[in-house]
Amino acid sequence: MQKSVFLKRNTPPSLLTLVLVTGMGALNLNIFLPSLPAIAAYYDADYALVQLSVSGYLAVTALLQLFIGPLSDRYGRRPVMLASLAIFLVATVLVILAPTITMFLAARALQAAVVASLVLPRAMIRDVVGAEEAASRIGYVTMFMSVVPMVSPALGGFLAGLFGWHSTFVAAFLFGFVVFLLFYFDAGETHHHRSTSIWRQFGAYPELFRSRRFWGYALTASFSAGAFYAFLGGAPYVANTVLGLEAESIGAYFAIIAVGYMVGNFMSGRYTKSVGITSMMIWGSVIASVGALIPMFLFVAGYVDPLAFFGPTFLVGMGNGLTLPSANAGMVSVRPHLAGSASGLGGTLMIGGGAILSSTVGATLTPQTGIYPLIIAMFLTMVGAMFASAYVRHVDKLAAAEAQERLELDGAPR
Repeated sequence: MQKSVFLKRNTPPSLLTLVLVTGMGALNLNIFLPSLPAIAAYYDADYALVQLSVSGYLAVTALLQLFIGPLSDRYGRRPVMLASLAIFLVATVLVILAPTITMFLAARALQAAVVASLVLPRAMIRDVVGAEEAASRIGYVTMFMSVVPMVSPALGGFLAGLFGWHSTFVAAFLFGFVVFLLFYFDAGETHHHRSTSIWRQFGAYPELFRSRRFWGYALTASFSAGAFYAFLGGAPYVANTVLGLEAESIGAYFAIIAVGYMVGNFMSGRYTKSVGITSMMIWGSVIASVGALIPMFLFVAGYVDPLAFFGPTFLVGMGNGLTLPSANAGMVSVRPHLAGSASGLGGTLMIGGGAILSSTVGATLTPQTGIYPLIIAMFLTMVGAMFASAYVRHVDKLAAAEAQERLELDGAPR
């Protein structure tokens, strides 16, 4: 394994670079969330339409991941990452200058090119280390990265309160420019065994489709992330309309789920190698399910309070932090030579499902329904993650039994 040397372009990227690159995608999704009601007022548009800047953005990122993975397997991680960051910077300028809600949403869709920052760091890690070590490293990367979604909504709410919602995208542009320069000067190529044809890489998808273990890991990640994306789609509305919070306060409360995610990722980095990725996924799903249910019971009991809603999301974030690093490491380890394609396909399933959940929750929330459509969606997705994790364990046991049977047959006297 080649050792990383900071700011040396012929070695793998440093931990700092991977953290900031991954954080770029998280920041672009989170920093403007407290401003959704203000953006709706600015363009004189319905909240459900403005909410497409979240769900529509997620849908485009889901589609792009089908191409980013194979492109990186064919041409390398570094050039694809740099191109995506450059497109993001141009798109962010267009968002800031958008005169209509239609132009705003179109520019937001173009910003989705930055999804490479969520896909390729996982593949780059798997390029240089094995599955258990990859889960540990992904856990540490996302632990430090989780500071971004913890801080960015609060920062976005603060900036919007002082300078208006446009300032949140100015901040995203500046952060993206710094990340582009850092990646350019620090990140060497990690994928050296490339396919000779891009079409051959797309042709590798059926190989992944036939893998039961890949589907188990991918569905675990999709359901687990689905709870978070449902939260992103519905929490700003609940906070503003049901709980009467302003943008600055919404950003501060959003930090709770991010702190939980950071704690879960720390535990993943610390314990995955000893506990195993399947056990981490199962326990994470259980913890997040409990966190999703608590607000429902508190609201039914009459505790209609911001902390009653946001406080338990710490457990949802913690559960995701335990589940997602292992599920992501499992996806890219099923077929290591297809790590980029597996990361992209898994990301498509994960974010595509998140887009559907986010838009559905956003469309069903009204002052009359209160928090309940959101809470029910978060709980059901985490139950789905539990079943998918259990399926991975079932498949592993079947594979172990088959291997043992073959071993006994090979050793039997003839």
